[in-house]
Amino acid sequence: MPSQIHPKIGDPIDWGAQDDFSYENMEWFKDPPPRPPPSAPATVSDPYIPHPEVVEKNDQFVYALKHAPNVLYARYKQYGQLGVLGWCSEFSELIDAIKQVGFEGNMFLATRQQALQTCSDILKLRLDVKMQIIIMYLSSQVARLRRFLDGESAYDDYPQTEFPIESRQYTRH
Repeated sequence: MPSQIHPKIGDPIDWGAQDDFSYENMEWFKDPPPRPPPSAPATVSDPYIPHPEVVEKNDQFVYALKHAPNVLYARYKQYGQLGVLGWCSEFSELIDAIKQVGFEGNMFLATRQQALQTCSDILKLRLDVKMQIIIMYLSSQVARLRRFLDGESAYDDYPQTEFPIESRQYTRH
């Protein structure tokens, strides 16, 4: 015997043959529900006036960042590769201070712009550094500052590392 599907008791069944005129005289959307009153315009807050210490700190950063490439080049001329290494350590401390001001929400747009420009200027310097580890350290410091300031951009102006690759083939004797 073939099984028959029985609806549960109480479920409506639409046979499709009958016309349902029970909603025929309804006037839909004649009386829409009341709309909420428009919200009051956002109050204009007082303009942000930074504390004088914040202004001074940002000015110091802009000054240090403007002169960073020149200081790096002077250290390179004076001490060679080790001067670059020492400068990178100092630059790391500057980056940490800039990041701290940024996390506090006190970094000015001019400071950010100068920092990004300084990164480009540093990488444009033609330093004849033979120790690849120093080039990598310098590039990593620049990349660290750029990631903090502009994490969505990709930069391709980093110096190429030139690790020596030996082409000797080792054979057993």
